[in-house]
Amino acid sequence: MNFLSHYYFDKHTSNCYHVLGTVLPDLLKNADKHIILHPEKLHHGNNEVNSIITGWNKHLAVDRYFHSSVFFLTHSHELKKALLPAIEGSPVKPFFLGHIALELIIDNLLLTTGKISVDDFYAQLSGCKPGIIEEFLTFSGLADTSVFFKFYEGFKKSQYLHTYAETHQIAYALKRICMRVWKDPFTPEHEAQMNDVLGNYRDYLLDSFMDIFEEIEDKLNNL
Repeated sequence: MNFLSHYYFDKHTSNCYHVLGTVLPDLLKNADKHIILHPEKLHHGNNEVNSIITGWNKHLAVDRYFHSSVFFLTHSHELKKALLPAIEGSPVKPFFLGHIALELIIDNLLLTTGKISVDDFYAQLSGCKPGIIEEFLTFSGLADTSVFFKFYEGFKKSQYLHTYAETHQIAYALKRICMRVWKDPFTPEHEAQMNDVLGNYRDYLLDSFMDIFEEIEDKLNNL
């Protein structure tokens, strides 16, 4: 799941460090794909650092349930098939595209149906003190935190996730993600055709997309 889908499960939480933990694995991956941390079983003397660890573990659980769900397997496959004609000639792997497109559509639906607030999400991140984040990262084994903090400050300042509410921007967001792997993933023609496919699939999921959140929430409650 993407940032906002992870946030959905803790949108009522007042602990900003827990919220940060639920999205930190993806923030680190976006900052530098070579950063690999495994703080899952660590325990720190500072409760705020431990809250990040708890959030991190929840992120892993949510992703595990999501990626093994019938919802994910079905819709990522159907999206892959629907997008294939639109990306003819592109170097992007179709499975990767179906996977990421589904996650972006779900984030869009959360926003456009009022299930979450992006401003609340960014407010939670802004409440976290850099020193606590630094302590978590070094405690987890990251020697140089400068690359992460440069990305993180830009992520908060740009508030890019607001654009996920704009359905016509989903293809552009997808291109930005693909550009981490492929230099020129799509032509303008690709993007225009992808927008049509993604918009139609978004409308198709509108009445049923909350099923996966309810399914995951049930599993989390039974942990």
